[in-house]
Amino acid sequence: MGRAEMPEPSSFAGQPIVIFGGFLSFPEVYSGMRDTLAEITRQPVWIVEARTHDWFRSATLEGWARLLCKLEQAVHQAVRHSTTGKVTLIGHSAGGVMSRLYLSPMPLLGHAYRGLDFVTHLITLGSPHYNQSGGMRRQWVEGQVPGSYFSPQVRYTSVAGKVIRGKRHGSLRERWVYRFYKQLCGDGNVWGDGLVPVESQLLNGSQQIVLEGVSHFTGFGGPWYGTEKVIRRWWNACTGGN
Repeated sequence: MGRAEMPEPSSFAGQPIVIFGGFLSFPEVYSGMRDTLAEITRQPVWIVEARTHDWFRSATLEGWARLLCKLEQAVHQAVRHSTTGKVTLIGHSAGGVMSRLYLSPMPLLGHAYRGLDFVTHLITLGSPHYNQSGGMRRQWVEGQVPGSYFSPQVRYTSVAGKVIRGKRHGSLRERWVYRFYKQLCGDGNVWGDGLVPVESQLLNGSQQIVLEGVSHFTGFGGPWYGTEKVIRRWWNACTGGN
């Protein structure tokens, strides 16, 4: 497991957590993650009320704005319970990519979310930050707020799972992930979490953590980021055990 600069333990004291789920997910998927993080940190944890039907609309900017408004609501609720006036934001998969945009003070369809005023630490889990073909919205985010754009005001950590390598002429499973990986990074013969290649998950300028044997979600070849033992692994790596 590799990682960059270790965060200051004091930056997490008394700070609630907000979880923003991935594409086509719903809040109940993250209830175990919420409970485990609440146990570890002794802090309240919110899950953004984004549901599958909300994600179906994310092909348009209007759909993105709707999801970002739900994220904004959760963050503002959490801030009211924060002794620091700030929160830690955790985004899984597409939720991590959209969270980068949420930090920006630049308006989207006339509304500026200004998440950087409320978030001290953004942790992304298996997020497809980079892709070479398709994914125009993700490419647009990178154009607007490239890499760890608001660092050091916001600390960025990108967590990548490494569970299976794609192979063009391998097993059925390896051929399946080969196609996904190739679409994102241009080379399917790489390691990833069963959906997103490692190199696409690691955000430039962030603290980077690679977890061996961790998959994108249940059924992708191993325990996923929301499994209790895995949560403890990435949280401890992000915070230095605090």
